[in-house]
Amino acid sequence: MAEIIVGMGRQKSIRNVIAISDETLRKTRGVPRKVTGHSGPIEFEAERPDYEKDFASFTLRVTAAGPLADKLMDAASELGDACEHAAESGVHTFVFPGPNSEDGEAARNAVDVLSSHITLPEIWRFDGAKYRTDSISMEMLFKAMLQYRATDIHLTAGKKPIFRVDNVIHIADIIGTLSAVQIMELIKLIAPKAQWEEFEKVKQTSFSYHQHGLGYARASAFIKSGSPHLTFRYLAETIPSFEELLIPADMMKELAGLQDGLLLIAGMTGSGKTTTAAALVDWINQNRACHILTIEDPVEYVHENKKAFISQRSLGDDVLSFVEGVEAGLRQDPDVILIGEMRDADTIRAAMSAASTGHLVISTLHSNNASGVVNRIVSFFDPVERDLVRMQLQDSLRGVICQKLLPKKGGGRLPALEVLFNDIAIISRAIVEGDTVNIRIGMQQNLSHSMLFEHSIHQMYKDDQITLETAKEFAPEVDMFDQILMGTYTIPRPV
Repeated sequence: MAEIIVGMGRQKSIRNVIAISDETLRKTRGVPRKVTGHSGPIEFEAERPDYEKDFASFTLRVTAAGPLADKLMDAASELGDACEHAAESGVHTFVFPGPNSEDGEAARNAVDVLSSHITLPEIWRFDGAKYRTDSISMEMLFKAMLQYRATDIHLTAGKKPIFRVDNVIHIADIIGTLSAVQIMELIKLIAPKAQWEEFEKVKQTSFSYHQHGLGYARASAFIKSGSPHLTFRYLAETIPSFEELLIPADMMKELAGLQDGLLLIAGMTGSGKTTTAAALVDWINQNRACHILTIEDPVEYVHENKKAFISQRSLGDDVLSFVEGVEAGLRQDPDVILIGEMRDADTIRAAMSAASTGHLVISTLHSNNASGVVNRIVSFFDPVERDLVRMQLQDSLRGVICQKLLPKKGGGRLPALEVLFNDIAIISRAIVEGDTVNIRIGMQQNLSHSMLFEHSIHQMYKDDQITLETAKEFAPEVDMFDQILMGTYTIPRPV
């Protein structure tokens, strides 16, 4: 790794320079047993016996002549066994402690004494060595994720493993402070060859990893501040059912039973979109004799053939892009197509086309609410195309499931759902007009099967699953929630 350059000001002792270097390296690369540095005529080395103790041996090289050289030699002579001195071609080398001493404290004091005769530079270049190299056990990490019920784990140099539990970050003491060397070796060990080469070339990559008997993980590796960082998002080996996810099974089965059209699962990062999509596909897999084609980046939940048979394709390994996968998929006799994420106009265009030709297309999208999904999709397109896109959505969009994960009383999290069914004229007309207000009003009409977040959150509060504070924090319109709570809310009429 490259040297680090830091301005340290005028330090009194080279030990202060070493301490600042050590502190900086710990934050970015892990705990070094050896630190080296240089600035102008001065070089230093410092070593510690293990990763927990202070530095105990030092080497200082100073290019000096004249009065300064005389001062340094006199000081070294007075220090006795705490310092060994040698000089060659104007370079004075001081080793602490000397060969006849093992007193680390005396060596540290000797470094301070010698430093007092030198005007130390302000800016230093330094590097570390002899970092921890013991391997990181993936089995241990997966078992820890299961034990803590963590959704994510972060491995970063200078820190112990960091777990996300119920959306809160926790540092775990399951192993010691990690080094950049350890993390880099782990990435190289678990990444497929193509992804490792991508990581070396562009400094980031993502891939799927399977720990047999414990689960899968979506892995993301990248470089930050010159050091590697590795993140895992945990995915269970067994795909959870609607009941296990605590989402309304009857409503989800109605959506999963659709024969064609576009079905979207929306929400923000970490809201469980991937798991809900997998549960939908698994229900179809168990209940329909059909062909399910998935195009994912990368393949995350792995499905086994049940009543249906499934073809799972991963971006990069099996197909170059979502668009190519969908367009080619239309010639591969699918009944259901899962697109991992709708992230650009071309993918959305291909999804709507497939949904309009007799296929059920399931995909995910980042959005705060179901009613805003239409305008979110339209925003990917140039203004000249947007009216046509809205008309296509009016015909192809069957439903939107938007979800949030709320803190549960007693620990854990529960999903709150907002569900849009394109099932009445008010909603259909509002979609083609891009009228988010009337989409939301239409979702509240008795004839629609749709449901707003406020109603879902109110039911969770009534069932004593969440606190009132949590309910109001996550309800999009607190005034509306309060009226529902008091029984005074009335369904608005279309504008």
